Amino acid sequence: MRKSQLKAIENLQGAEDERLAQKRLALQRAGYEVSRAQRQYDAVDPSNRLVAGTLEKRWNDAMAVQSRLEEEIEVLMQQHPCAPSEETKQSLLSLANDLPRLWDHPASSHDIRKRILRTVLKEIVVYSEGDSVRFIVHWQGGDHTELSLKKTPVGRHRHITSTETIELITSLARQQPDERIAATINRLGHRTAHGKTWTAARVCSIRQGHGVAAYREGERQTRGELTIDEVAAVLKVAPTTVLRLVRRKELAAVQACHNAPWAIRQDDLDDYLAARARQSPSACNSDQMALDIQ
Repeated sequence: MRKSQLKAIENLQGAEDERLAQKRLALQRAGYEVSRAQRQYDAVDPSNRLVAGTLEKRWNDAMAVQSRLEEEIEVLMQQHPCAPSEETKQSLLSLANDLPRLWDHPASSHDIRKRILRTVLKEIVVYSEGDSVRFIVHWQGGDHTELSLKKTPVGRHRHITSTETIELITSLARQQPDERIAATINRLGHRTAHGKTWTAARVCSIRQGHGVAAYREGERQTRGELTIDEVAAVLKVAPTTVLRLVRRKELAAVQACHNAPWAIRQDDLDDYLAARARQSPSACNSDQMALDIQ
């Protein structure tokens, strides 16, 4: 980019020099036409008014063209870029380092970036070659850059939801409706392929795209699964007590991910109740004999 910056200035100077040279050449021709028209007018017999009038008009027209060209040259001279000083060259070269900072600046809007592209780019030529696309970027100033990218396979797009998120949605769909799934994975910091937060509609779209059925009310009970609150009601204790049992691994439970609800199988709860009954001091030992004391 550094060479192309100075090359762009040189090209601009060259183009302006060429325009100025063409205008000056045209002015010379116009001056010749003025002189010729004047000589013709001076040579005509004044009594021949028709011819004299025609030659006078031709002379006036030639002088008008000459005057217009002189004005155009004056404007070009005012607009003509001067050769940059060494200080100016260094300042222009430093723009190559400032451009990435400007592009990535938080205040740089899409409109500003479009203006940057229109300023530094001349054209982009694209070639389709098999499973890849080749780009030739022509910069202002004459430099060019060649890039090659793989084509996105048919039926796919470059914005793809992470495998981890899809697996979470698949697991949570057996425990929660879409709205609660969205809240759970948002708390975990997961985002969509476009960097957005999850909503019930977006969860539904992923679910349907991967053939995952929606949560059906009552399906947990059909599978024999209980929530923390339901187990607490059975044990007649607080939900926090059940959580302590789970964390101490005294009661088996599964959780799809952090912040997801715990699922406790009815069989595991039955095993816990049986174990607690065996450990209870009040449990009756079948090997002991009951004494009937009068």
